[in-house]
Amino acid sequence: MSRITILGCGYGTALGVLYTKYGHEVTAWTKFEDEAESLRREREHKRLLPGVKLPEELQVTTDPKCVSGADIVVVCIPSKFYREAIRAVKPYVDKNTIVVNASKGLEETTGRRLSEIIREELPENRVAVITGPCHAEEIARFMPTAEVCAAYDEETAGILVKTLSNECYRMYINDDIIGCELGGVLKNPIALSCGIARGMGLGDNTLAAIMTRGMTEITRLGVSLGANWKTFTGMAGIGDLIVTCTSQHSRNYRAGMLIGQGMSAKDAVAQIGTVEGYINAKTAYNLAREHGVDTPIIEQTVRICYENAEPRESIATLMNRTAKHERELFWMD
Repeated sequence: MSRITILGCGYGTALGVLYTKYGHEVTAWTKFEDEAESLRREREHKRLLPGVKLPEELQVTTDPKCVSGADIVVVCIPSKFYREAIRAVKPYVDKNTIVVNASKGLEETTGRRLSEIIREELPENRVAVITGPCHAEEIARFMPTAEVCAAYDEETAGILVKTLSNECYRMYINDDIIGCELGGVLKNPIALSCGIARGMGLGDNTLAAIMTRGMTEITRLGVSLGANWKTFTGMAGIGDLIVTCTSQHSRNYRAGMLIGQGMSAKDAVAQIGTVEGYINAKTAYNLAREHGVDTPIIEQTVRICYENAEPRESIATLMNRTAKHERELFWMD
């Protein structure tokens, strides 16, 4: 049994249910007292996980000191508030605690990966990333799920896999922390694009094209930022892309559908909640331009979301691009 503190009560609530079921001592932290009180009283996250009862053993608090003495701290905070949350608990994190990023975003102002923020704020701690194809709604109901764990040292990844894996949650190890983290980030604007296409009434052919060429953009940009292209053929790449681009559980996909049906991007995001694909599309596009990487799908997503471009015109722009050879250099050894 390990002592685990989870920062964030969205996806973090689902992980709390899972970890508690398999014998760990778990505390979930939120900065919002009303959210904490509701979870303690109702033993259910009625908005995000309706019908899922929280184990009585799962503690919920707003006290940042809850990280003290934890073996593992898992961070499930939206990218917009990520550094703020780390700084809130920073004075109380023990140096031997493993700190894990389980969120999928980039810091908007700097373009930093979220594990980089942890390392900047907690330079003495071991840091890892857990990512892959998963929905909170299914994690909390113990549906078989597989993810990948990457750390800045292999021993840490091994500890996490041994500690957190169980009969309904399987983890693989990957030594490419950059690729694992970017795979989880960059699939979000592609999922938003798929939702837009579906909301426009377009079919499976269109979604397959967006997903396939979107994976090309993810890989191209990821490799330019230091990732191994092979990572994107696994859980953090194609696995996460599939689950996020095709499911109503995906907030990126649902927000995209509303946009495709005619709602403004701003209003769609306000209705759905945190939509990392909306937040990070612009950040990813800026990184692509900075590194001279061609990302036409992400570019059109940015134009739809921030420049009021008409989705049908964006589709036409993508379809009328100059023909090129499909095979990319990074797909070969």
